[in-house]
Amino acid sequence: MPVDEPRDAAVRDLWSRLDTAAPPPEPTWRGTSTGLSSPLPVDALAQASVATAAGAASLLRGAPTPELDAARVGSSFRADQLLRIDGEAPGGFAPLSGFWRAGDGWVRTHANYPHHRSRLLAALGVPDDAGPDDLAATLAARPALEVEEVVTAAGGIAVAVRDRTTWSSSAPGRAVAAEPLVTVWRPGVPAAGVAGGFRVLDLTRVIAGPVATRTLALAGADVLRVDPPHLPEVPAQQVDTGLGKRTTVLDAADPRLRALADTADVVVTGYRPGALDRFGLAPEDLLARRPELVVVRLDAWGWTGPWAGRRGFDSIVQAASGVAVAHAREDGRPGALPAQALDHATGYLAAASALLGLAERPTRGGSIRELALARTAEWLWAHPELGTAAPPVGPVTRSLGRVEVPPPVFGGQWAGPAHEIGADDPVWAP
Repeated sequence: MPVDEPRDAAVRDLWSRLDTAAPPPEPTWRGTSTGLSSPLPVDALAQASVATAAGAASLLRGAPTPELDAARVGSSFRADQLLRIDGEAPGGFAPLSGFWRAGDGWVRTHANYPHHRSRLLAALGVPDDAGPDDLAATLAARPALEVEEVVTAAGGIAVAVRDRTTWSSSAPGRAVAAEPLVTVWRPGVPAAGVAGGFRVLDLTRVIAGPVATRTLALAGADVLRVDPPHLPEVPAQQVDTGLGKRTTVLDAADPRLRALADTADVVVTGYRPGALDRFGLAPEDLLARRPELVVVRLDAWGWTGPWAGRRGFDSIVQAASGVAVAHAREDGRPGALPAQALDHATGYLAAASALLGLAERPTRGGSIRELALARTAEWLWAHPELGTAAPPVGPVTRSLGRVEVPPPVFGGQWAGPAHEIGADDPVWAP
């Protein structure tokens, strides 16, 4: 009898969280390692989350699950590290994003977007033209939790770095741990299945949501990403996660956005809970108007508890949930996962959930599906038995003209390179 690989056990576990009666996929694999080495089971999570998306896509198409390549999975999760534009790496985190010593520990900031940078500095009373040394001096004089509170209150993003015990015993940590990995509500009604392509309205930003919708594009969807005119995306992120999509710019109050939602098969949102509700884009309102719709919502901290409405990113969730401490360096400085694995794994799970929602829509109806980065982090902590050493593997990339990106993790090829934000009309493809 063959030995059960950790990734196979992880596939079955993740699939069991997706509220489906379909049997879990059993893909064949090329290679065994993603190269994502960590004391937590990141290697198993990466391979299994991709396998769920590939399996759900195959179920929708009525086709066998394709062969999967572990090295491609690893490269996909490290896409931000491997991306090249005209032969150059576009760079990672902004200078004011990172770990900083506080008066009694460490804090993690996120200032990649101009508005978050401005709010961070304003909350701390630091001039807007300040550099890393200025921020470091200010943070070193203040307690970590105080920094977290004042920056969060100002709409910025900073978190005190916590160890696992501290996070697990906190009110937000307990709330996150109590939520399912994937929550599925079924207030809709049955409707015909999708024949061929399907329409996906992409109301997401940064990584997790765009990875989910990029995966849906790979599965045959016409994906239209909509960005607000006042919050431009980081260009390098769009180059990677915009593959196979079209993109337009609309204000949330524009009636054309609501019309797009009312003619979509899937709507994926990645904004804070409640941020889109006043525009008629709350999941319940969407299904009330289109009961066969599949709505997927992603956020950082889950949907209950005191942090449910907070802004957050993969790196911030790692810092709060004990992951950064688990990867600390010898000098005590907090570390990180080998990739933004919470983003990517949550994105692939979200795509799998959406595809299963479409596949089962004729019998189970429209649905609302909720996932969160912090819940994916909880899955890592809950499955130490699936952790194994991940031997190094070389990157797998592919050229798309002036852009070099990791290739698709399953299926065929991207429908095309990423479009510049706003390059397309706010209409579905003919």
